[in-house]
Amino acid sequence: MPKVTIVTDSIACLTRELVEQYGIGIVPISICFRDEVYRDWVDITPTEAYELFLQEPERFTTSPASPGRYLEAYHEASNQTKNILCVTLSAKLSTGYDMACVAREQAKTELPQTSIEVLDSQTVTAAQGFVALAAARAAAEGKDLAEVVKVAEEMRDRATFIILLDTIRHIYRTGRIPKVAAQVGSVLKIKPILTSSSGLVRFAGAVRSREHGINRILKMMRDKVGQSPVHVAVMHAYALDEAERLKGRISSEFNCAELWLTEFSPVMGYATGTGTLGFAYYRE
Repeated sequence: MPKVTIVTDSIACLTRELVEQYGIGIVPISICFRDEVYRDWVDITPTEAYELFLQEPERFTTSPASPGRYLEAYHEASNQTKNILCVTLSAKLSTGYDMACVAREQAKTELPQTSIEVLDSQTVTAAQGFVALAAARAAAEGKDLAEVVKVAEEMRDRATFIILLDTIRHIYRTGRIPKVAAQVGSVLKIKPILTSSSGLVRFAGAVRSREHGINRILKMMRDKVGQSPVHVAVMHAYALDEAERLKGRISSEFNCAELWLTEFSPVMGYATGTGTLGFAYYRE
């Protein structure tokens, strides 16, 4: 039995294989479509969710996980161990961190023998996944809760992501730009590049062609990592073939210590749209 079990949310974009390998608990975020509510990665796969999104984007929305969802995950994790680390998406982007903390307070009564720490990853996507994964790997090595938290905090400062949107049409849903500006940008075929900084998703540039955009984001990573060994998670939103090609380029052009492919959570995809392509990474 491990000393520590890791819990995170579905926005971390971890593959089912990694989740099962390290026994990571996943708190699903809710996806709402035409009055139906689905649990991300549980009731519906990302591909299925994007197919709904394409039918009627305006009726596709999301909502944060409740304290009850986090508490349920804590109960499940407590069957494996008496120490839990919950890694949430950035507190500056969602109430997930607050909900996880509320659930931790409730767990003090329901799970009095269990120690629970909640860590704000200060990021999203598979960059958050890398924080949770680093913690899970430390736990698998037998480290105690304090040591696992330290490993996760160190990874939080290293992991980041870069994504290329195929359209700016839906980005108004983040509240960052007006809807009319998004519509104009869509007509002009502007493709934004986004990355993370200080717990927020930041605009890092824009291109007019897909090919130029892919070359641009690869250069951005190359400028950061050079020839050093790098850990990379390629992400896509309903663009598997392109993601496979991007993974192949990364494999051939970079010194990859780790490289895997995952789907971009529809919880974020509802604002970025299908065709989103990118990667999370950190230098070894």
